[in-house]
Amino acid sequence: MSANLYAAFLERQTPYADKVFLNWSDRLSLTYGDLPAAVGRYQAALVALGCRPGDRLIVQAERSPAFIMLYLACLAAGVIFIPLNTAYTPDELAYFIGDAEPRVVVGQAATRAILETAAAGVEGARIVTIEGDGTGTLEQQAAAATPLTSVHPSAVDDVACILYTSGTTGRPKGAMLSHGNLSSNVAALTEAWRFSADDVLLHTLPLFHAHGLFVALQLCLWNGCTVLALDKFEPNAVIDALPRASVFMGVPTFYTRLLASGRLTREACRTMRLFVSGSAPLLPQTFDEFEAATGHRILERYGMTETIMITSNPYEMSGRKAGTVGYALPGIEVRIVDGDGKVVGDGVVGDLEVRGPNVLKGYWRKPEATAQSFRPGDWFITGDVAVAEADGRVTLVGRSKDLIISGGYNVYPAEVESVLNDLPGIKESAVIGVPHPDFGEGVVAVLVAEDGATLDTAAIDAAIADKLAKFKRPKLYEVRAELPRNTMGKVLKAQLRQDLGKTFTA
Repeated sequence: MSANLYAAFLERQTPYADKVFLNWSDRLSLTYGDLPAAVGRYQAALVALGCRPGDRLIVQAERSPAFIMLYLACLAAGVIFIPLNTAYTPDELAYFIGDAEPRVVVGQAATRAILETAAAGVEGARIVTIEGDGTGTLEQQAAAATPLTSVHPSAVDDVACILYTSGTTGRPKGAMLSHGNLSSNVAALTEAWRFSADDVLLHTLPLFHAHGLFVALQLCLWNGCTVLALDKFEPNAVIDALPRASVFMGVPTFYTRLLASGRLTREACRTMRLFVSGSAPLLPQTFDEFEAATGHRILERYGMTETIMITSNPYEMSGRKAGTVGYALPGIEVRIVDGDGKVVGDGVVGDLEVRGPNVLKGYWRKPEATAQSFRPGDWFITGDVAVAEADGRVTLVGRSKDLIISGGYNVYPAEVESVLNDLPGIKESAVIGVPHPDFGEGVVAVLVAEDGATLDTAAIDAAIADKLAKFKRPKLYEVRAELPRNTMGKVLKAQLRQDLGKTFTA
């Protein structure tokens, strides 16, 4: 029996042929009954370009209906789909294309020359475009094609997608996610978040990221929901669309911008049953302010490129707790261990590991990196530092690479940030370690002030004196207008460490 994810989508969508699957900014409407032919045309176009099962396809393009059809066509054809961030530089693109050796590279007219240069070393690679308005070369080819109806009989372990990691510990690695990884995770999320065909999801996330593609979009495809998609995230447009939706997913920056609009009210959210946040930590302040404005507690969850979603706060709003990422999803196990791989006690900080059908098959063409990422018993080493309560609730403390060792003592940035963020006038903070001649590493706090506030760093240091041990307290404070972030809202601590790396040694 085929384990192809697209085949599972089609089977589950059978009762909803007349139902709208995709409404794109009220310019395009596509029903579930329309979907097989639309996908089949793109599948035919891929075959005409020489794609065969197991070939790779790279796409770097803005979100559009064509992007979705292309993804589904790759699943149907057994072609490995590799979405890339639209912010990647030409040098980064050359690395990804050289590493993946794709049969086809999909971009946009504005970047075609860059892609052609980046792909010059890959024999036989074809360059095509999607523009989102039907004018791309692949869109035109698909429009003229006769739809294919066959679906490749993929096995559970066959690779469906490759997502490249951020490369914070070296060159990016391609995480191979199988059809089984994706289908098991969407089934677990359906159970945990109680998705049904009655839902309408308001979608504004990038499609090149797991959050927008594997969580938001696939939950709708799996459950026969309607996707109400906007061209991009814009606070007023989102608030105007909320009364037509029941679910919204975003990164923390989305929620702070919605709150800053001044238009977010209980009335605006009257039809909503679920707000989900992920891809970066949500500040407890944002959690509290959102509940005060809307009556909703944001559901925070945790996942990573290699595993998709791992944990989630409970569906019941009363069980959602600011600053935590909740409990392991159905069918998934987590544990907290010390450096020797031994499970630590409740409330003890350690390394978070995960085991389950959601865990990646391995890293593309990197068997050594794959082997180093697992402990015996198929436990995947996440690289995150966490603590678990007696009932299993998980709180992330930071990344193991972000751990600061100052004077021989461990300092976990999240602990220091939590104390700082509770102080009046501080909007948010980022705590890093940089080289220090006496302590090995010195703790540095980068602060962002709330609107209209002026930060007195001496007063701040005095205010935390009785809240943190001296070795945990920052040896330097820097106030900035904002923290550097990637496209998904994660603070770029590596950039801060580079910027401030000579603070104590210059």
